[in-house]
Amino acid sequence: MKRSEHRGIEGGRQIMDRRQAKELERRYRSCLLESVVPFWERYSPDWERGGYLTCLERDGRVFDTDKFMWMQAREVWMFSRLCSRFGAREQWLRIASLGAEFLRRYGRDGEGNWYFSLDREGRPLVAAYNIFSDCFAVLALCEYASVTGKSWAMALAVETYWNIQNRKAHPKGRFTKQVVENRPIRAMALPMIQIDMGRELARHHPDPRIEETIERSIHAILTLHVDEERKTVFERVYADGGHPDCMEGRLLSPGHACEVLWFILQVAAEREDRRLIDRIADILLWTIRRGWDEEHGGIFYYMDAEGFPPEKLEWDMKLWWVHVESLYAFLLAYFWTGRKELLDWFLRIDAYCWDHFDDPEHGEWFGYLSRRGEVKLSLKGGKWKGFFHLPRALMLGADLLGRIAGEGLPSASGGDEDVAVGD
Repeated sequence: MKRSEHRGIEGGRQIMDRRQAKELERRYRSCLLESVVPFWERYSPDWERGGYLTCLERDGRVFDTDKFMWMQAREVWMFSRLCSRFGAREQWLRIASLGAEFLRRYGRDGEGNWYFSLDREGRPLVAAYNIFSDCFAVLALCEYASVTGKSWAMALAVETYWNIQNRKAHPKGRFTKQVVENRPIRAMALPMIQIDMGRELARHHPDPRIEETIERSIHAILTLHVDEERKTVFERVYADGGHPDCMEGRLLSPGHACEVLWFILQVAAEREDRRLIDRIADILLWTIRRGWDEEHGGIFYYMDAEGFPPEKLEWDMKLWWVHVESLYAFLLAYFWTGRKELLDWFLRIDAYCWDHFDDPEHGEWFGYLSRRGEVKLSLKGGKWKGFFHLPRALMLGADLLGRIAGEGLPSASGGDEDVAVGD
């Protein structure tokens, strides 16, 4: 019997009572602390050379020792955040420090920009061409500083943040391939990470300029990338929000859209902005209705806005991060609105994830499935998959489910709490 069948998800309409929320919370927290975290604790730390080994087969065997800066920084952040959330366990602190010191020693070039990849010993392999290495370094170092009190880490996080702001107009610098004056396209990825990175840094290093950058980034996404008329979130747009009629201009990424939408939803909830909360919930529903594969289940990786063959050859694969980011987005939106349609989608995505990505034999989750849901790559970590999206979603999801189980939905949600979360 599949887990989704066991949970009795049928008919498209469900309510989440306190018992169901508690059951889901236990499953999420158990997967995090008994499956995912132990896998990375056991196989990833490179105690000999520093940093982390992230190219890991299904059973934890290392198949490449190169160290990719995104994965290094994200793992520092995640082990540090585990300490913030569950207490500073000695093993987690040791692992976080192993990565933070590796970043400190080897991570940057002579101009203060962060490399993309290093060899096992810390020698650079790919130059500092990608500004997102810097963004993930900010996330890592400010969270590490918050749990250890290391002043150097916070200073380096702040220095890197302002270096990003100086570079953001030309994020790839001399490595840019496009002739930008002929097609000046803006990508959603940069304002998206500015929201998450800025919120993380501002928690520990308040600065009104950071808040202004967050606000501008939210505005850019909602006015340029979100097309209300076409009910679509575009990955790349012109500076005025127009859509170039080419494969790049029609590119959609449903999982990316869901991730940035929950970033914005967090800000809206903190501000108690009901109008924005409801707007984000609506956009999430547009996104999932378009992005869901009705034939085989799961969420498409990429799509073309006009239904043409997508530019990306892997467009129909089902990826772990697409699903876990969407999973948390719909849970968060349900929490703040009480709308049953959002809960229905959360349960539908949850069922797909646990039926297809989870690996009960070796722990952790598979990352790459075919359109039909079969495992295409057995790896648990690689150049792009690491200790980040899955544990973050499990941690945040378990906490939110615990709130629903204990307190119900916020009264401001407008939901029928005695029905939606009653006993």
